[in-house]
Amino acid sequence: MITTIANVKKQNRWIPIIASVAIQMCLGTAYIWGVFQSYLIVSSTTPDALFNWPATHGTLAYALLLLMLTVGSTAGGRIQDKLKSPRPVIMAGSIVLGIGFILVKYVTESTPWLLWLSYGILGGFGMGMSYTTTIAACQKWFPDKRGFATGIIVSALGFGGLVFTPIAEALIKDYGVLNTFAIFGVLFMIVGVIGALFINNPPKDYKPEGWVPSSTKNATTTHNYTPLEVLKTYQFYMIIIAFMCATAAGSMMIPMAKILGLQPSSGLTPEAAVIGVMAITGCNSFGRLFWGWISDRIGRKTTLLILLVIAGLSIVSVSFTTSYLMLAMIALIGFSYGGFLGVFPAITADYWGPKYVATIYGMILFGFGVGAVASSYIVAYLSQTKEFSKAFLIAGIASAIGFIIVLFMKAPKLKSKEVNVKVTMG
Repeated sequence: MITTIANVKKQNRWIPIIASVAIQMCLGTAYIWGVFQSYLIVSSTTPDALFNWPATHGTLAYALLLLMLTVGSTAGGRIQDKLKSPRPVIMAGSIVLGIGFILVKYVTESTPWLLWLSYGILGGFGMGMSYTTTIAACQKWFPDKRGFATGIIVSALGFGGLVFTPIAEALIKDYGVLNTFAIFGVLFMIVGVIGALFINNPPKDYKPEGWVPSSTKNATTTHNYTPLEVLKTYQFYMIIIAFMCATAAGSMMIPMAKILGLQPSSGLTPEAAVIGVMAITGCNSFGRLFWGWISDRIGRKTTLLILLVIAGLSIVSVSFTTSYLMLAMIALIGFSYGGFLGVFPAITADYWGPKYVATIYGMILFGFGVGAVASSYIVAYLSQTKEFSKAFLIAGIASAIGFIIVLFMKAPKLKSKEVNVKVTMG
């Protein structure tokens, strides 16, 4: 029997969305590492920073956070599938994230490993547990507007980066960078635990009133693939590689936006460099919502192809621009990066069904994690010799490879005749 909105007593499907937005905003601090690093690690452009560490120490912390985000996403998805409830997973993830940030307070010059453990491993794992679980829960409430709902949730993460950039700058000036991490940690635990109380899964076979699944313009399946079944489809591996290539530009630019803006050759003031961080995080946020909404109308595949062109051209153009034109290119990189993180969760549910999407998308995030770690290290290594253009060219080539992969990507089909799969690519 199909359950409609009218049959769900005292349940408004926007409540999980609102709670998830609050939680995702806290997770958005992942995108302001460039602000933290400029106060943590001494460099030619940040001589008054706290620790005299090599830049790779900071790169490793950020890379570990992104890598553990993928591990936490997969683990959180699996636990959610077993418990059949996102609530305890989100609570646990928020607590782990908060503890990780609080422990950063105790990092010293001689203990960079504590930063890697606290911010990188614990922070990333906690973020991952909450990240995919909130997305999956809200997708189940909005099967009729999957791209739009996903866009709202993940845009909140990008918006959180925009909101927390000036907050972090202000707190660091008043309390120091290490105490700022601790303040954020306490805040994240409170918001996450309270927010989780308002997030649940809809009843089995839930369907919004008046919605006809066949009306979608995207590839949809009536079969909920298990994670094991997904591993047997070639599309899974294509999406992982495409995701890795697509996000290379954003993964390079996000941690380096402020540092790049502080280079004398950029033609920007320190204040304008901070604007660069806010531009990429703000456009990152808006891109998630906008492109998720667009993908519901023109199709996920068409949307991804457009985004790959924008990302590739923008990252290469950064090498040939200065001043506010360079900031515009950085903003476009954030705009496309946000789009990828809004569309890939939606296409995951389209291809393999919503039931196990938390686990499956967590597995797909492996491609994002590997790409993010590789991109961060490439740009950090080449930045030591001021060879940013080489790093950006690599990201441009990655975007071109991703374009080719997506161009030939098709939705999976089960061999069984009993499974009805409708494929209408945008």
